[in-house]
Amino acid sequence: MLTLESLKKERIFYYFTELCKIPHGSGDMQKINEYCVQFAKEHSLEYYTDDLFNVIIKKKASVGHEDHPAVILQGHLDMVCEKEPQVDIDFLNDPINVLTDGEFLFADHTTLGADNGIAVAMMLSILEDNSLEHPPIEAVFTTDEETGMYGALALDTSLLNARRLINIDSEEQGVLTAGCAGGITANTCVYLTSESVNNPCYEIKVGSLLGGHSGIDIDKNRLNANKVMAELLNSLEQDYNLVSISGGDKNNAIARNCSAVISCKTDPTAEIENIKATLKNETETPEITVCKTQSSSTAVSVADSKKIISFMCDAPNGVITYSQNIEGLVQTSLNMGVVRTEANTVKVVFALRSAKTSELEDLKNQLSALADKIKGNIEFEGAYPAWEYRENSPLRDTLCNIYESMYKTKMKVDVIHAGLECGLLSEKIDGLDAVSIGPDLYDVHTPKERLDIASARSTYEYLCKVLKNL
Repeated sequence: MLTLESLKKERIFYYFTELCKIPHGSGDMQKINEYCVQFAKEHSLEYYTDDLFNVIIKKKASVGHEDHPAVILQGHLDMVCEKEPQVDIDFLNDPINVLTDGEFLFADHTTLGADNGIAVAMMLSILEDNSLEHPPIEAVFTTDEETGMYGALALDTSLLNARRLINIDSEEQGVLTAGCAGGITANTCVYLTSESVNNPCYEIKVGSLLGGHSGIDIDKNRLNANKVMAELLNSLEQDYNLVSISGGDKNNAIARNCSAVISCKTDPTAEIENIKATLKNETETPEITVCKTQSSSTAVSVADSKKIISFMCDAPNGVITYSQNIEGLVQTSLNMGVVRTEANTVKVVFALRSAKTSELEDLKNQLSALADKIKGNIEFEGAYPAWEYRENSPLRDTLCNIYESMYKTKMKVDVIHAGLECGLLSEKIDGLDAVSIGPDLYDVHTPKERLDIASARSTYEYLCKVLKNL
């Protein structure tokens, strides 16, 4: 069976495993920035970097391609850091433990970071390999894509000459992405009144859910642990005081786990057992546990406990509308990604996505009205634009023709509900002709994330062939 050590002999997998040694969760970009800058220096390549740790590395055209127009290769440096509850890992300091079964690369019960580390590995491999034929290359490594595309937003695009861009952040080989939804993050803060309590406390846990990417997987009918918890607590007949509630880790990941501590007169176990059956769907059955826990002398008032739980129940979640033009394509969605108790507040963070500006505004207004109703504060940040499908795209035509010549099958051209930096960069660079490709990735933004090894090889071979023909 193929081992990880033998796989590292291939440069894309060598670089990928090297990147996995470097902590690079969103917001922790300095170390991976330094790695990329050092790479450029060691290979005598022109580079630029900035205060947000974006990196641009330029490579001159190979012999015979000097007069060909330049191309941008682009991927993002940050990864979503998710783990199973039992895993002891410090994402700020510890490496990702990469494993293989010979068919896939995956991590030891954490996210792998192939989204988008495999793109970075491919770009470094191309920059390193002087045997390849290619036009002038401008390799753009952006930061904090997963939390709002902040790197791309701040990128100084005047440093770029190319007007053709190949983004390597798609997740299915044989599918060329040519458009995507826009989005924004909503941060809701609800201020709560505390009161003295003397009833026993019980911890309720909702877990063992599939989770997933809040854009790509939002239409797969997967349960959101935060919504399940809200519906469970809302169904309790007895009054209770909420001591704390915590669920999800990232706004762009469907919450897999949520826990709440409540103070109440009667053990809620039997009541929750009766409610369980109403909280499953045809896709999943959540694991729900109840246990007595340490008592608390203060908790959220009964009235405010009902208020925050009602807000979580009333807030929309999942698919809002589907496209009327493309069958099966989600047009607008919302994900209740994170819920946290902090001091006398509960914070709820949502990821909103839409290909239609008016629907995104409607969704923002709906959330704002729900927050106003309970005297909560809501702020929107990290907006990124939709990437509109371009009717005339010579770059798209070239990639499709090369794919068909290599694999004897047509490439599928698609528009997706997830966000890609192509939209933002298209706004910043006049006349940009952009496409997105990538190898087969599964269950990104979850600890079940895995990368198909053969697909990664094939995608790299295809990318090199594309560069030869540009």
